[in-house]
Amino acid sequence: MKGTIKLIGETQTFDSGFTKRQIVVTTQEQYPQDLAIEFVKDKTSILDMFKAGDVVDVSINLRGNEYNGKYYVNLQGWKINKEGSDQAAPQSNTQPIAAPTSKDDLPF
Repeated sequence: MKGTIKLIGETQTFDSGFTKRQIVVTTQEQYPQDLAIEFVKDKTSILDMFKAGDVVDVSINLRGNEYNGKYYVNLQGWKINKEGSDQAAPQSNTQPIAAPTSKDDLPF
């Protein structure tokens, strides 16, 4: 999901040791939406390098649960990158393998 960070919340720590942090991202579409995305546990610290106004690409999982007969949906983030800062994948030093030209050229 791509959008602009509108808000980054503080990390919340619960008695059980569980931590979560919420961001709000405004989508980039004809009718922009403000979507709350939660980062949990060790993923909360990756938000430290971002600020409101950053254009980002967020990888999310949809989480759903039922509580007392009501159903809830949550967007849970697990990866976030600043738009335009994707680093190229490392290039391999190996040469491509040529396709065999006849049955006799098979490697097995």
